[in-house]
Amino acid sequence: MEGTQYPSVEGLVARLRDAQALGKLVGRSAAFLSAIEPVPAVAKSDATVLITGETGTGKELVAHALHYLSARAGHPFSPVNCGSLPDTLLEDELFGHEAGAFTDARSRRQGLLAESERGTLFLDEVDSLSPRGQAAFLRLLEDRKFRPLGSSRQQQADVRFLAACNRPLEELVRTGAFRSDLYYRLSTITIRLPPLRERRDDIPLLVDRFLEKHTPPGQAVPRLAADALAALVACDWAGNVRELESVILRGILLGDKKTVRRKDLRLPAAAPLPAASLPAEDRAVPLAVATDAGASYQSLKRQAVDEFERQYLTRLMEQHRGNVSQAARASGKERRELGRLLKKHQLDRAVFLS
Repeated sequence: MEGTQYPSVEGLVARLRDAQALGKLVGRSAAFLSAIEPVPAVAKSDATVLITGETGTGKELVAHALHYLSARAGHPFSPVNCGSLPDTLLEDELFGHEAGAFTDARSRRQGLLAESERGTLFLDEVDSLSPRGQAAFLRLLEDRKFRPLGSSRQQQADVRFLAACNRPLEELVRTGAFRSDLYYRLSTITIRLPPLRERRDDIPLLVDRFLEKHTPPGQAVPRLAADALAALVACDWAGNVRELESVILRGILLGDKKTVRRKDLRLPAAAPLPAASLPAEDRAVPLAVATDAGASYQSLKRQAVDEFERQYLTRLMEQHRGNVSQAARASGKERRELGRLLKKHQLDRAVFLS
C-alpha cells in the first residue's frame, strides 16, 4: 500500500526461526519487500498459497521459505513439475500403488503424497495441469484424502500445498483452460513476485551475491567494472534473476579473475537512448560511468545506478508528458515512490508538460 514502510530483508530475517529460509531472497526495493513481507506470517498457517511471477523471479525460493519457516520444516519439501505428470501415470505418481495393482506392480510403492507426509508438496507450473490432473487435485484439496491404486483403504493427506505459475491463472480461467473452482482453492493466499525490471534497485545487491556465490573456492571475489554494472542495470531481463545469475557466472568465467568488464558479460547490444530525450548536460555523458582508479567500488556503483536512474526517469517523464500517475504505472512503481525518485534527481514534472 502507498506509504507503507517495509522492514529491510535483514529485519525480516531477524524475526524468523530459520534465518536461511529468507537468506536467498535478496533485495531491498519496495516492490520486492512488499511481495515477501507476508511470508513469515503466511508460513505459520497451513493455507494453500499460489505464488505467481514470470520465469526466473524466484518462485521456488519463496516456496522453500514458506516450508522452512513453518512447523513442517523438519519434514519433506517435495517439488513436482505439473507439466511432467502425464494422465496415464497421474494417480500412480500422486497416490502410489499396492503390490499387484496392475501388471508389473510387483511391490508396494509410495506416491508423492505419502512421501510428503507432514511436509509440503510444491506444485510448480500448476497452469500446465491437464483437465484430468485439475480434477484430481481439486478432489484432493477438498477432502485431503486419497486411495493408492489397488487399495481399498482411504488415507488422510497430512500435507501443505503450495503452487506456482508464470502465467496469470485468472486469464486461463476466463478462457476455460483452467478450472475456476481449483483456482479458488489454490489462491487462498497469492504472492506475486515482481519481475527484475520492476526492481532494478536490487540489481547491485544481486550482482554482489552472485559474484560471491560463483567465484571458485580459494579465489578472491572479482570486482565489477562500473560500465558493466551500468549495462546490467539498463537491461530488461526477460529471464529475470535467473538470467542475471547466468550472465554473472559467464562474466566470472570470461573475466581476468580480478575484474568483470562489460565485454566479459557478452550482453546483447542495447539500443542507445536518443540524445533528444536527455537533458543537455547529460547528452555527452554515456550511461556507463567512467572508471576512476582512485574511487572505491561502492562509490562507482552508486554513480552508475544514479546515472541510470536519471536518464531512465527523464525518458519516462518525456514519454508520459509529465503525468506522474501514468509514468508510475508504466514503470511498475507506486506514485509516491516515483515522486521521491524525481525529487532525488531534481526533475520537475512541469518541465515535461506539453
